[in-house]
Amino acid sequence: MELRLVEDVMAAGARLEWPADGVHRVLYVVHGEIDAGQGRLGDDQAVLVSTAGQVTAAACGATVWRYELAPKGSPVLTLDGASGATREKLRERLAWPIADEVLIRADSVSFPPGGCAFLHTHQGPGIRCLIDGGIRIDATGHSASFGPGAAWFESGPDPVFAQAAMNRPSRFIRVMVLPAALLGRSSIAYVNVEDREKPKSQSYKGYVDQIIRT
Repeated sequence: MELRLVEDVMAAGARLEWPADGVHRVLYVVHGEIDAGQGRLGDDQAVLVSTAGQVTAAACGATVWRYELAPKGSPVLTLDGASGATREKLRERLAWPIADEVLIRADSVSFPPGGCAFLHTHQGPGIRCLIDGGIRIDATGHSASFGPGAAWFESGPDPVFAQAAMNRPSRFIRVMVLPAALLGRSSIAYVNVEDREKPKSQSYKGYVDQIIRT
């Protein structure tokens, strides 16, 4: 299996259809409005679609981040011509299986200026994409800084430290694949004992927390 993120910039009325292809899709609306068969979604809303379906942009158009848990090597559906444009942001092969039963979680993580996430791990992999501000991610002996629209992958078991921009709030949109036993529960674990009881600067907004069949 692989986890990937693509961006669809959809023209007014543009439509993207997919068959029952074994791909689980989280559709996050960056801006605009779409209909994904479960009612209208606007700015900062998301839905998980695990069956055959389609997404249609409203008259205002839409920019959608499409997070996909997919069989390795399966094709990425794309918009073309007058419908808009699709750009692949990131693709990562997953160590599979993660657990006997898994869930997909989509949420956002927000930081005040200068906020940080102490050194931590998660119980499953995920892709993050920054939507506001700036952030530095330290992991696996490397440090990288990201601005709005940039995406990165976290494996889960590898410890990560996150430092948000000092001069403005920051926020990223995250989709993770986790053991189903974590339904409704946090996946984070702090590496250093002294950090576990410290006040935390990050806050969360949930969109999807759903057990899936793979």
